[in-house]
Amino acid sequence: MNLQKGWNLKQSYTKLPDSFYTKTSPSEVEKPELVLYNEALAEKMGLNTEPDPAVFGGNAVPEGAEPIAQAYAGHQFGQFTMLGDGRAVLLGEQVTPEDERFDIQLKGSGRTPFSRGGDGRATLGPMLREYIISEAMHGLGIPTNRSLAVVTTGEYVQREDLLPGAVLTRVASSHLRIGTFQYAAGLQDHDQLKALADYAIKHHDPEILDSEQPYLSFFEKVIERQASLIAQWQLVGFIHGVMNTDNMTISGETIDYGPCAFMDTYNPKTVFSSIDRQGRYAYMNQPPIGAWNLARFAETLIPLFHENQEKAVEMAQEAHAKYEKYYHTYWLNGMRAKLGMVTEEAQDQPLIEDLLEIMEKNEADYTNTFRALTLGRPNETVLYGKPAFTNWYKQWQARLERQESSEADVHELMKKSNPSIIPRNHRVEEALEAAVEEGDFSVVKQLLSVLADPYAYSEEQEAYAELPEPSDQPYRTFCGT
Repeated sequence: MNLQKGWNLKQSYTKLPDSFYTKTSPSEVEKPELVLYNEALAEKMGLNTEPDPAVFGGNAVPEGAEPIAQAYAGHQFGQFTMLGDGRAVLLGEQVTPEDERFDIQLKGSGRTPFSRGGDGRATLGPMLREYIISEAMHGLGIPTNRSLAVVTTGEYVQREDLLPGAVLTRVASSHLRIGTFQYAAGLQDHDQLKALADYAIKHHDPEILDSEQPYLSFFEKVIERQASLIAQWQLVGFIHGVMNTDNMTISGETIDYGPCAFMDTYNPKTVFSSIDRQGRYAYMNQPPIGAWNLARFAETLIPLFHENQEKAVEMAQEAHAKYEKYYHTYWLNGMRAKLGMVTEEAQDQPLIEDLLEIMEKNEADYTNTFRALTLGRPNETVLYGKPAFTNWYKQWQARLERQESSEADVHELMKKSNPSIIPRNHRVEEALEAAVEEGDFSVVKQLLSVLADPYAYSEEQEAYAELPEPSDQPYRTFCGT
């Protein structure tokens, strides 16, 4: 179906009861200036027109837009709170030339009825950070919202200091969250909860609409998507930093890139977020937090599973129990691929865990250890020469020899499974500093260019695989609100 090109906005969310959203327009800014524009994504979206900074800054609304702020709730660090889009406006869904629908949201576009005393604005650094990390995730092949544009506003925003303001245009298959369903459950209105669930199923899983148990099937679909997503985070050393239920999507896409970062030295206890003082969302805790969040999701859907509550709870528990198996399968198969294991053997997991333990004890870099193994250059890791690693390496080589795949096939599998580069924290900070402090966006653009295909193993990427200088201070990230 070849639809028109250019803006082709629809708004299906307003077909839900009006308790789920508030109509609100983005606030105008003083001087919108386009500093980043994702031309490849724009082309995919069918936006072949010249980008208009006024639209991406919120000063003009494209035809067909029906701007709203969505209502949702969430467990934030374990504490339940009623929330909503406090600094974001959903313009509508862009219908692409391939007849796909993607939410178009302006982030940092001013106050909404859900701002709770905030100014609704965003600063340039965090918006550039989200653009970089979300596009890096896309390059890694991990489900994610994407970034279409960043506009500076010509205004300053008060945080600890006065900082340049910006608006990010975010693209996602939807912005439905576990927290959206928690909000619906809080309304204590069966019809409204059902309306939201029906909308979500039609949007994401239309093939189950006519199934015998559509709501249970929907829950199981979300479980598997989240298990797959979190396994993929673990496989590349990504730490989300704020896995609140309002930051977990129904689509299984990574969203809300606040205090996130990629791990350098392998340490399961790694935490980057300045506000995660207890390590609730540490690297090793991400899989169990995924299960915890899905249990909160199950609680919202119980009224739809069965009219008998006891039976409904039993159905929810049986479905929820599948998460651990899904996660383990995705993670183990992913780790096998990272180590070139085409077949499956019972001792694969102990062999994988032995390597991770050796890496942790020797403070090895996570990404570069697998990169060196992929390239057949174990001498380039800090593990080289260590007796435990030497022994492990022999076992690994023996394991590979027991499968029929050629060396070339094993190498190709490892290349596809181990990125040559990640958005290293020091490189991200370097790019942000150049843009925010000096108005130089060339460093950001160059970083985005090399991150677009992290599996290329190109000569250009070599410098971006280098580790930062040693530091006495742990790297810290901030949420940017």
